[in-house]
Amino acid sequence: MTAELLTRARMNEQLQPLKKQPRVGKASHSGTQDDVVYAHIFDAILEQRLAPGTKLSEEALGEIFGVSRTIIRRALSRLAHESVVLLRPNRGAVVASPSVEDARQIFYSRRLVERAITELAVEHATAEQLAELRQMVADEQASFSRGDRGAGIRLSGEFHLKLAEAAKNAPLISFQRSLVSQTSLIIAQYESGSRSHCSYDEHNQLIDAIEARDAVKAVSLMMHHMDHIDSKLNLDEDSASDDLHAVFSHLLQTKKKAPRSAAPR
Repeated sequence: MTAELLTRARMNEQLQPLKKQPRVGKASHSGTQDDVVYAHIFDAILEQRLAPGTKLSEEALGEIFGVSRTIIRRALSRLAHESVVLLRPNRGAVVASPSVEDARQIFYSRRLVERAITELAVEHATAEQLAELRQMVADEQASFSRGDRGAGIRLSGEFHLKLAEAAKNAPLISFQRSLVSQTSLIIAQYESGSRSHCSYDEHNQLIDAIEARDAVKAVSLMMHHMDHIDSKLNLDEDSASDDLHAVFSHLLQTKKKAPRSAAPR
């Protein structure tokens, strides 16, 4: 049996249905076909279900999502633009695997961006946006409480994206989206020690300071929050998987249950 057949056999053996809780605030899975593929892969990276260095086979992803390789390439190109996927000439795409130096630079940039976003959010955040942020924190805490660590991690990252929206600065939102997804890869690759999460407590305190329009306190809390994330990294191991069929098995199970329809063009 060839290496390719062995790999496919291993993938098929690992196709197990995953119990997925309803997601709140996730990337939109509507729009064009490449939007859908992009959103699913982005979510999988945020949830640390896709391990750094995972080969993103166009053929395997096309089979999983039921779309052409052209559509897969468009989605991967968007992810590469955000620096979470690496496109290698003649070797295909892989999930980015940040080096220690990459991680340090990303966290340095993240601190600068988070400071600016926090200051602007204090100035611009509306009552409706603050309520949405509080709901995201409640959903994050509920996810960790029921043992859905992946959803909790994703919601923790999306909290920072929603905060960037409240800052009302389009370039910062775009930059933050890339930084948050890269941070998730760094945590998956370099987190050490306890995997306990208390980010929801820190997020609630941050919302309180923003609601009080206390910029000094809000920035201080954000920097403490970043210190907490940084302290859990060993930049000198992972629960994610490099098996595409295992990561997206819930989609395959849904496809099996759905009535057969014409293949997308």
